[in-house]
Amino acid sequence: MTTVKIIRYLLIIFAGLFMAACVPGDDFGRATLDTVERVDLERYMGKWYEIARYPNRFQRDCPASKATYTLLPNGKVEVLNECYDREYQHVLRSVKGTARVVDPESKAKLKVTFFWPFSGDYWIIDLGDDYEYAVVGHPDRKYLWILSRSPEMSQQLYDRITERLQIKGYDPDRLIRRNGSGGSGES
Repeated sequence: MTTVKIIRYLLIIFAGLFMAACVPGDDFGRATLDTVERVDLERYMGKWYEIARYPNRFQRDCPASKATYTLLPNGKVEVLNECYDREYQHVLRSVKGTARVVDPESKAKLKVTFFWPFSGDYWIIDLGDDYEYAVVGHPDRKYLWILSRSPEMSQQLYDRITERLQIKGYDPDRLIRRNGSGGSGES
């Protein structure tokens, strides 16, 4: 990967996180986005596979992403996001950041920083009883990820999750599935 491509990739991520951090609250008359009641961060740590997401600029040409979360001694979370570049299929792209809990009671609201001083909201809005899946959103509903502990998710579970997402004010038709189906494509 050339230096120009790396810089372009980092600038896209930086711009996306900057936009996420600067977006105002929901002005569309929707109810405030609720998170899950409580997250056990130790159980949440480990590898997560992206099953679906809303299109976003900082993951363009980055299908089938995975994230690895590691709890640090200071209580923060190390975040490692990886994917294979769509154009260069054998080139692994990665970015490392940290997350901090901003709601100590539920531990469901975090702020993720890849490039200081900019951070973005990471709200856990749905979570499997056995931590087998998680849904991460943003309070303005511009960003959305469905994650799983395995690279595949049953259609039944996916459908149940997307039904709940509609109730939360998300449009499931915008989702891009890991296998490339659904949604309106990358923006």
